[in-house]
Amino acid sequence: MKISIIGGGGLVGSCAAYALQFSGSVREMALIDANPASAEGQALDLLHGGPSTTDQRIVAGGYEQIPDSDIICITAGLRRKPDESRLDLINRNVDLFLSILSEIEKVGYRSTAIVHVVSNPVDILTYLATERLSLPAHQVMGLGTQLDTIRFRSLIAQQLEVAPTQVGALILGEHGDSMVPIWSSATIGSLALEKFPGWSPQRAQAVFTRTQGSGAEVIRGKGGAGFAVGIAIRDCVDAITLDQRRVLPVSSVQDGCYDIRQVALSVPTVLGRKGILARHEIPLWPKETQGLRNSALVLRQTLQTVLKRLKG
Repeated sequence: MKISIIGGGGLVGSCAAYALQFSGSVREMALIDANPASAEGQALDLLHGGPSTTDQRIVAGGYEQIPDSDIICITAGLRRKPDESRLDLINRNVDLFLSILSEIEKVGYRSTAIVHVVSNPVDILTYLATERLSLPAHQVMGLGTQLDTIRFRSLIAQQLEVAPTQVGALILGEHGDSMVPIWSSATIGSLALEKFPGWSPQRAQAVFTRTQGSGAEVIRGKGGAGFAVGIAIRDCVDAITLDQRRVLPVSSVQDGCYDIRQVALSVPTVLGRKGILARHEIPLWPKETQGLRNSALVLRQTLQTVLKRLKG
């Protein structure tokens, strides 16, 4: 299988390519970037590591790489500033994103292609991609809260000094300020998190607050997030290419899950070779359901503003 990463010369795109080089789930990666030299440099650096990783074809190129791609991953975007909401990026990123979609449409794409949106604000852009591209809705998805979820799990593990891989927990809703922590199903191993020794409401609030601010924290420290987002992208791509049928919190346009419709956000979603195979409405505490519906309302208000501007 082949993946083309638009924005592959940047931090997020190159980290995704690096993570995918180690997973080996794709046979070919094409890095596309507005700065061709950067894409070429990243591709060459990855190529040099090939003998010790996997036998992949890694190239840099332009949109001519799109027509035979099985997955089109869009990571290009303007970087978020410290303390800037992801939704504050919208006016700066929507026009760029729509120009990328236009280029994709010009060169054409497979009817079976999966489009994976990573650029922020991811929920708004996932909705626009679903509306603008001539693909079934189940073949268009956003990274959504998969990144927030692995951040959340890592911070719970850090608080309790347990193995991160033993922590099961979800963030749902918006990839942004109205994200919703799902404490009701959180576990460590087979134990409910709320009953785990040392856990407390105070620790819960501290972990969630830090999760919400993790993107900005990383930006302040190193200028931009790369490694974890690359791994989150790999989680989604591997689920597709290997037909793993994993349940991941990715963003897609909803059609009734939790009574939410016509807005893209993250719910528990089964990913496989054909894209979105199912969405699961797992039991939630009432306050979690309310939070998820509020997240939909926040996103819908922003989406209406965007659509009005585009029509105007």
